[in-house]
Amino acid sequence: MKDGGSVIELRDVSLCYRLAKQKIPSLKEYAIHFVKGALAYEELWALREISLSVEEGETLGLVGRNGAGKSTLLKIISGVLKPTRGTVQRRGWVAPILELGTGFDYELTGYENIYLNALLLGRQRKEIDERLEAIIEFSGLDDFIRSPIRNYSSGMLARLGFSIATAWHADVLILDEVLAVGDARFLKRCERKLEAFRRAGTTTLIVSHDPEALKKNCERCLWLEKGRLLDDGPIAQVLERYRRFSESGEAPPGI
Repeated sequence: MKDGGSVIELRDVSLCYRLAKQKIPSLKEYAIHFVKGALAYEELWALREISLSVEEGETLGLVGRNGAGKSTLLKIISGVLKPTRGTVQRRGWVAPILELGTGFDYELTGYENIYLNALLLGRQRKEIDERLEAIIEFSGLDDFIRSPIRNYSSGMLARLGFSIATAWHADVLILDEVLAVGDARFLKRCERKLEAFRRAGTTTLIVSHDPEALKKNCERCLWLEKGRLLDDGPIAQVLERYRRFSESGEAPPGI
């Protein structure tokens, strides 16, 4: 996909979770409450009226406190979640690395999980066979690749997930806190891979609490707070605003 233009378009996107107010200890009691119409819910709006456009080849960082809606926004862009309101349009093949371990089976080995995860990303077995050795080499897991991933550290999981997702060119690459858990040597390899993807026209979205990692890899930044988009602009400008509010403890405007 090299025709330019917007790769991602969100218009007035909101997402609401319905949370049960009662604690119901059993499925039987839940069924009784359901039949009687006695279930009570409260609404939690994880995202409110998010509108944005991302161009082909852009590198976009997302910042905000825990619970601000960053991961939820990435899931909506990835197609994992559907918005309660608003519209989402995306073009091309999306390779998401969301919460660590997503798409993995912890009882299987790293080797077996390469096939499982890549198949979930839409790859054919023949394609995986062709890239298998390159994936293992890039991950640097060596003999651990034949060990069940329940024995892996968070950094090892991140290395495996990143190696699989970036084994093929993606139109959109989504990374949720992946750059926060790798060792320095692997992070350098990730940065070189991300730079190669940028040159090839890949659009990249990165969530991280590490401002230096965002400055190295992103040109533009979004700041989310309580599900609302507070700022959207050049990476240094948005990070500085976010830093000032974080250090002062003041409530951002409009929240």
